[in-house]
Amino acid sequence: MALTECPSCGKKISDKAAECHHCEFKVGDASADDLLRKQNLTRFKKLHSLQNQSMLAMLMFIAGFGFMYWGGTKPGDLQHNLAILASVVGFVWYIVNRVRIVIIKRFSS
Repeated sequence: MALTECPSCGKKISDKAAECHHCEFKVGDASADDLLRKQNLTRFKKLHSLQNQSMLAMLMFIAGFGFMYWGGTKPGDLQHNLAILASVVGFVWYIVNRVRIVIIKRFSS
């Protein structure tokens, strides 16, 4: 008995199992088209999640930038420092997500 990856959730299951005990995907009844469709759906969901995170990161960057320049605080105040932190974290988070999206698109077939 060997362990293989479930095409639906990617967790380890027995090669003799008829269905995944994690996500209840029927491995035994699945055709090659079903497996390909399930992998494409999983890839789509992951890309969608990363795009949503990119949007949140961009909003965080813009909000921090706005508070930093139009918040009415002086450099060195707590609100100004938090605005800078939000801008930096939002920008880095956005760049990391965009790199992850490029990697997923490039290395998935």
